[in-house]
Amino acid sequence: MAALKKQETLFLRIVILIALLLLTIFLILNRNQIKEFARFGYAGIFFISILSNATLIMPIPGVVFTSAMGAVFNPFWVAIAAGCGAALGELTGYLAGFSGQFVVEQKDWYQKLKQLMKRYGNLTVLVMAFIPNPLFDLTGIAAGALKMPVVRFLFWCAIGKILKMLLFAMTGSSVLQFVGL
Repeated sequence: MAALKKQETLFLRIVILIALLLLTIFLILNRNQIKEFARFGYAGIFFISILSNATLIMPIPGVVFTSAMGAVFNPFWVAIAAGCGAALGELTGYLAGFSGQFVVEQKDWYQKLKQLMKRYGNLTVLVMAFIPNPLFDLTGIAAGALKMPVVRFLFWCAIGKILKMLLFAMTGSSVLQFVGL
């Protein structure tokens, strides 16, 4: 009975990983069409940010879009929409870690990140979400594999992403003012 449950869990984890990889490929192939959501204002920014952060390891450059939208809309609300969308998009990394922890358990980087997450989980998620880098998925994977509560992960991820997006939105707004438009 226990062996059957382990097989079902393994199967579910593999299905989730395959679905996340297919989603990543789909988003990368359709990145130009995703930009069309900008005409929907803040809701479009939110949605684009979800999609640009839903990829695994190979991100779609959502911060460039955030900078551009900061030049068009209120940078504060752009940051809120983009940061919240980015945090929700990062659930793919979290789910990949939750479902695929057997894939990363033996990796050296994972062991180091796991120790960092165990000791400074909230701070690690916050800092890694703030730093513009494509490796945040590794933090999400570690958080999911360590079974950090999803609400806690989303909270600290959203704070870090909102602060990062505010920086990019303000930069976009400043560039627009600098050139006198």
